[in-house]
Amino acid sequence: MVAFEQAVAAPYCTRLLADLGARVIKVEQPGTGDFTRQFDAAANGLATHFVWLNRNKESVALDCKHPAVRPLLDRLLGSADVVVQNLAPGAAQRLGVDAESLTRTYPAMVAVDMSGYGVGGPLDHRRAYDLLVQSEGGSCAATGTAGMPAKPGIPIADVGAGVQAATSILAALVGRSQSGRGTAIRVSMFDTVIDFLGFALLYTRYTGEVRPPNGMSSPVVAPYGAYPTKDGRTVVIGTTNDAEWRRLAGRLLGRPDLAADPSLATNVQRLGQRARLDAVIADWTGTLDLADICALADAAGLGSAAFNELDEVIDHPQLTARGRWQEVGSPAGPVASLLPAFSSPQWTTPLRPVPALGEHTASIVREFGFPTEYLDELRTAGAAEVPGG
Repeated sequence: MVAFEQAVAAPYCTRLLADLGARVIKVEQPGTGDFTRQFDAAANGLATHFVWLNRNKESVALDCKHPAVRPLLDRLLGSADVVVQNLAPGAAQRLGVDAESLTRTYPAMVAVDMSGYGVGGPLDHRRAYDLLVQSEGGSCAATGTAGMPAKPGIPIADVGAGVQAATSILAALVGRSQSGRGTAIRVSMFDTVIDFLGFALLYTRYTGEVRPPNGMSSPVVAPYGAYPTKDGRTVVIGTTNDAEWRRLAGRLLGRPDLAADPSLATNVQRLGQRARLDAVIADWTGTLDLADICALADAAGLGSAAFNELDEVIDHPQLTARGRWQEVGSPAGPVASLLPAFSSPQWTTPLRPVPALGEHTASIVREFGFPTEYLDELRTAGAAEVPGG
């Protein structure tokens, strides 16, 4: 797989596939590389974004606009089963690495164009970053509280588009195994956000109403929210159906009168009395410690969770007990890395190093049949970068 990638969306896609065993050759610009390399220096001098997204990859630093690079680029492309790109609008077409051009030249290739707003429409020319797309697509308006929208802490547009692309690639490869033909795929961050908002958009489309965001609660079901505990923590308790509500009221709150109240029998009715129910639950949680509340909820078959700050998640026992934190190599030595969310007893997840910029340029040049003199030519022209060269 060859990746003309930067930022998050495409690198997340290719990292998922690299974690599944794909060979990913990441093409970066000499001198700067993927711009996330400069976001911070918190991971032993490396950027946390880059460490997160780029293990298991090889980096070649090439100026793909330079004519001398084209022979190498053509050999790279000719060898690839998959090519992924999320370059700025128009850049891939100018280089001839957009999905339509590639599948025309290489009919068996699976090629993916990742963009902010898709092809066509009045916004397809725009640069697109996660916050911009989430804002345009309504995600920020559905987050936070009424009158105080917020960007979700997870880059949903980026990560979601990466998952969509990886899934599409795997499906296309299965199809190719049967037909022998490749596929040109387009993935849009904007369309990803719109898809993820599905039920909220459908509700507004059919009712004409916009459910206001309500912070640590659900606009769809009640009661479902965050409540203070006796030991100064916050517990999140939720119900998703009428039977759970009756168990919450009767077994946890000790309020059989609420469980039997016909005015609270359905979720729609409870939504209209959210403030009343939240007050009752908060009064109860305020008399107990977090651990006791969660234990009682478990016993009653109800969902509960602690509200954790990020520094509390680092050593979360659910991560520690299953060995989710691992180390990978990097130019700065071993760095922490989380195992992917998927696993199988039949798989071994590769954990190869995070590459330095251009770390594999020389080896790729040799592998694809070019002499040392060609590498020297590229380096002299400023069209390639080799660490220490």
